[in-house]
Amino acid sequence: MSATVSSTVAYRRAWIAFCALIFGNFMAILDIQIVASSLNELQAGMSASQSEIAWVQTSYLIAEVIAIPLSSYLSRLLSTRVYFVISAVGFALASLACAFAWNLGSLLVFRALQGFLGGGMIPTTMAALFLLFPPDKRTTPIVLVSMASTLAPAVGPTLGGFLTNYFSWHWMFLINLAPALIIASIVWSYLDIDKPDWSLWHNMDWLGLSAMALFLGSLEYTLDEGPRHDWFNEQAVLMSAIFALVSGVIFFWRSLTHTNPIVNLRVFANRNFAVGSVISFVVGVSLYGMVYLIPMFLGKVRGFNSLQIGEIMMVMGIAMFLTAPHIGRLSAKMDTRILVGMGLVTAASGVWLNSHLTSLAGMEQLFWPQIMRGVGLMCAMIVMSQLALSTLAVTELKNGSALFNLTRNMGGAIGLAAINTIMDWRFAFHWQQLASFTDPARPAVQHFLEASSMAIASDLGEQRSQAALSLLQQKLTTQATTLAFNDVTLLLSILILSVLFLLPFIEKPAPIKS
Repeated sequence: MSATVSSTVAYRRAWIAFCALIFGNFMAILDIQIVASSLNELQAGMSASQSEIAWVQTSYLIAEVIAIPLSSYLSRLLSTRVYFVISAVGFALASLACAFAWNLGSLLVFRALQGFLGGGMIPTTMAALFLLFPPDKRTTPIVLVSMASTLAPAVGPTLGGFLTNYFSWHWMFLINLAPALIIASIVWSYLDIDKPDWSLWHNMDWLGLSAMALFLGSLEYTLDEGPRHDWFNEQAVLMSAIFALVSGVIFFWRSLTHTNPIVNLRVFANRNFAVGSVISFVVGVSLYGMVYLIPMFLGKVRGFNSLQIGEIMMVMGIAMFLTAPHIGRLSAKMDTRILVGMGLVTAASGVWLNSHLTSLAGMEQLFWPQIMRGVGLMCAMIVMSQLALSTLAVTELKNGSALFNLTRNMGGAIGLAAINTIMDWRFAFHWQQLASFTDPARPAVQHFLEASSMAIASDLGEQRSQAALSLLQQKLTTQATTLAFNDVTLLLSILILSVLFLLPFIEKPAPIKS
């Protein structure tokens, strides 16, 4: 009887600790995108240019991608409990500092610190899941952590837009303070799954650590700044790419040859993990890519404000939230490889529907594609997390979880760089195509210019003709942007479908018990 009571108490403590871990994970991912719909307000508050304010996101991402693979080593060095508590408390203090930043430089420093500490919470949650729960009890926890990981990027712009519109941009950071401190308190009291291994400090591969930080940081900078500056025509981007190449070679060499590497890349020898990581990468491209593209379309083409954009983006978040429990039950009853395939096809179909929009598209046209994409990505991510990590040895779980999360984030970074570049190419192409039909000598163009001039306020006098030409140019920009958006979403749908051929290479797993 006492053994049963003890087991029940331990199981309850595991769930309390795990719920705190999930909220920490959710909060860290949420803060990547929470500023996405409020950059204009931040730009005004910091008196910064458009290119400068973009670093509010870039600084967070660079620090986060460095922290994610490093988290495996640090959690083994300090123990999961100590490392997560340090990350959560530090995240809270960094968020507070962001809210009270006095200029752009201080905000970027605090955002980088926030990203580094938040990056430690993301993979630690997934690794703790496999240590806290036995195989027959993992379905619901996997559903919850996958839901947090995929829901947060979708909810971020909505929450940020709401807080900025009804309060101020400061609250995008202040909202983290109380939850992070509560999370840290719960984790310290209820989580105790491993002990610190201080020998790792004496055996740390400092060269590998330095190379990894330089490689990931330079790569993220190159990917983020490249599309804005025509890639290697900007000297800073070129130098960053060279640093990434050289440090990347050193990092991979140390990871594959050192007896105690910072990141053990040999985990990719596990076929399920390798395939799962590729699919996670593509999910990252689609998830972060569409979370970027749709607000961009609605803002530039439709002129929506941050709150209106957030309301439309919320549709995908609600679909994810309502679908997740059902996916967990389905995974216990059918071949999970088929379930992943169904999710990828559904997500690709939702993205494909977005490739047929007009410049008048709004909630009505985006509603069902948002739902399909949310359901499909949630389905693919929940099941793929189980397939990728459940076949790893216990000693490889922390390292595997860090790399699995890194592939999703790097998918987002590389995807956004490619999306911005292709958008520029296709915009220029469609602009030239449309401009060829707007020769002022054509009767239809003359009729449009005359009608526009008559509709424009008469007090402009002779400037009405110039205003009419500006209106025509604006319409060209709107249509070229819409067509470029359609082209990119079509390519994204093809990319998602392309990973279907990998599913037969996944080893058929044993059915997941409810």
